[in-house]
Amino acid sequence: MISDRKKLILQTIIKEHVKTAQPVSSGLLVEKYKLGVSTATVRNDMMELEEEGYIFQPHTSAGRIPTPLAYENEAKTISEDGKHRALKEAERVALQEIFVNNETAFKQVAKLISEFSGSAIFWAFHKNSFFHTGLANLFSQPEFRQVEAVCDVSGVIDKMEEIISSLFEELPLGAKILVGDLNPFGNFLSVTLLKYNNSGQLGVFGILSPIRADYSHNLALVEFLEEQFK
Repeated sequence: MISDRKKLILQTIIKEHVKTAQPVSSGLLVEKYKLGVSTATVRNDMMELEEEGYIFQPHTSAGRIPTPLAYENEAKTISEDGKHRALKEAERVALQEIFVNNETAFKQVAKLISEFSGSAIFWAFHKNSFFHTGLANLFSQPEFRQVEAVCDVSGVIDKMEEIISSLFEELPLGAKILVGDLNPFGNFLSVTLLKYNNSGQLGVFGILSPIRADYSHNLALVEFLEEQFK
């Protein structure tokens, strides 16, 4: 367990890093987010968070970035407390306008969610039929600009059918965020999933992102779909 103040600092570091993909400094946190404590206090708390494995210094800059452990903790918190932010009204309206309960419309919905999330989307309408879109969004993320990372993601895509088949067997109904070692798509990715029952037909939908992702927003997008199948 970490203190409430350190939890707030960690959540703020995650929020800033998700937006910018850049290391976050104690000075920026105090100046931009008005945390109500001194830069020295934030710096000390960040040192403790680093010792505890939640953030690390990627190079000689003063900034830190969250570790997979930090994002795993964030995903767990969002999933368990139910306090993630609601879907933007404009996004909800746009999705409702095109949502029809058939596979053709599902593909259009998937493309729109890919735009809203800046991530890749897969949608298995049943166990032996799946669709994916938005891979360009995934590859455009800073994490995947290096050749090795592109190869890692490409390997996941090659195994996607096998992975999705296992999700049909093992994943419980409902929405879920999987990060790091818990993610069957690889510990360098995150996935926000929905397994649903659509009039007796099981389906699996997923938002595939870097570990650095807005889980709160992605979960709200997935829960919009969950509402449509109730």
